[in-house]
Amino acid sequence: MPVGPASGAPASVPNPGPARPAPPPAHPVAPRPAAPASNPARPVAVLTVLLLVALVAGYVTLDRNAPGSSRGTVSASIVQMAPRVSGEVVEVMVTDDSIVAAGQALFRIDPRPFELAVHQAEAALAETGQSLDASTASLAAAQAAVTQSDAALETARAEAARTQRLEERGVVAKARGETARNALSQAEGQAEAARASLESARAQLGPKGRDNPAIAAAEAQLARAQYDLASATVVAPHLGVVTNLTLSPGQYASAGSPALTFIDAAAAWVTVDLRENQLGNVAASDPALVLFDSRPGEVFDGRVQSVAWGINPGRSAQGGLVVNQSSNRWFEPARHIPVRVELAGGMDGWPDHVPVGGKATVTILARPGGVTEAFARAVMRVRAFTSYLH
Repeated sequence: MPVGPASGAPASVPNPGPARPAPPPAHPVAPRPAAPASNPARPVAVLTVLLLVALVAGYVTLDRNAPGSSRGTVSASIVQMAPRVSGEVVEVMVTDDSIVAAGQALFRIDPRPFELAVHQAEAALAETGQSLDASTASLAAAQAAVTQSDAALETARAEAARTQRLEERGVVAKARGETARNALSQAEGQAEAARASLESARAQLGPKGRDNPAIAAAEAQLARAQYDLASATVVAPHLGVVTNLTLSPGQYASAGSPALTFIDAAAAWVTVDLRENQLGNVAASDPALVLFDSRPGEVFDGRVQSVAWGINPGRSAQGGLVVNQSSNRWFEPARHIPVRVELAGGMDGWPDHVPVGGKATVTILARPGGVTEAFARAVMRVRAFTSYLH
């Protein structure tokens, strides 16, 4: 028997009937795609690209405003000392790599032939003087002859005039008049000859003293002989260094042929080759920083002395036509222009133990001041200390 509710009322069970479908949404919503997973390499790539761009920009800026190169070379004036006269070397007064002062004797050629030439020129000058003395005496004699001939001519003229008057009056014979006229003609001829001899003596004697050509020629010959004698001793033209000395006594030195190498200490500089695209801001007198491999740990101040106006591109010509140079390279190699840099203070600030031909690193401060110069100086300071390692 069924048991009802406790209240005793009959139980009522509702009938839900058939289920109604839910109303469609007013606007359909598309399904959302799943969020892509984050790529951890992307920030690194972006940062790398930005860093590369910054490095390239910094390099270009530094290359234009503070160009430099580690291929600098120490340069100086090299003089090939050659004697002005030829002869046997009898003495070498210097040693290899020695420092010499201006005017210091380097080597001497046998002076005896030149001493003999001086004695001969002195004798020739004395002989010329004696010859001129004799010519002076001849001139005086010619002058006396002219005076005498003029007196004889006057006498002959007076006698001829007196005889002619007497002849016209019939006092003397005609033959005596002819004799007087012949004597006058002879006296006139002798006077003309005496004057000609006088002019010849004057022309032969010439001007007096040093203006006389014979005296001047003899004195010039003596001066040349004395110059050759002085040239037998070769001296240093400036303060400098004798290097690569192979000369020794007994060798024959020819005039004009180099006998030893002399480095002029009055002028030294650094030649550095820069690419063409580095020279846009470089000008003479720009400050520079110089580092010598022979002086590691030190940076020297300098300035640009000059920038070369041209180089040899290596294109040869035959028959007036330029020869084409074929190249299979993708990029034409950059050409380098030499720049001359001198140290601040000139030779007074030149350091010791820096040989000619030594290696140097140069940075030119084309835009001095600011971050560029500070960075360039820092880089050169680091290079100065790393130069101890190579």
